[in-house]
Amino acid sequence: MRMATVAVRITEEQLAAWRAFLRAHSTMLRRIARDLDAAGLPPLTWYDVLAALRDAPEGRLRQTELAERVLLSHSGLSRLLDRIERNGLVRRVACPGDRRSFHIELTEEGEKMLQRMWPVYAQGIAEDFLPAMRDPAAMRSMMEAIGRAGDCDTAKAKFAECSGEDG
Repeated sequence: MRMATVAVRITEEQLAAWRAFLRAHSTMLRRIARDLDAAGLPPLTWYDVLAALRDAPEGRLRQTELAERVLLSHSGLSRLLDRIERNGLVRRVACPGDRRSFHIELTEEGEKMLQRMWPVYAQGIAEDFLPAMRDPAAMRSMMEAIGRAGDCDTAKAKFAECSGEDG
């Protein structure tokens, strides 16, 4: 975990940009969630889980890997998976060689649900997000850089936990 040792100076313009980013992100998620609900489809968090599994090798992940990809706590994901599994969109399969661990697999019904959800999700992106973008490649590069910095911090924290270091 990063510890602030020196007062960081952030300009009003930089802080306004941060707040605008947070507001835009929240607005987009609420809009897409509302649209999915209006279409009688599952919540956006379900889409995130199903898409992560679709994109995973062999269409499955360990629960801990899935939690990291969808940015949920292990317990929060476990409860969410219970609901998604009850609807037949995923299944838990014992990991070979580790009876305590499970893979979460996307079912054929889960794939079909993704296909039903995507047009609603894509419409929100197309109508509210893309018109505001002047340079999608630059935006992607910037967001990926922020993500990599966060991934490095997470990796450093995990290393410190495993080695007994304090940071």
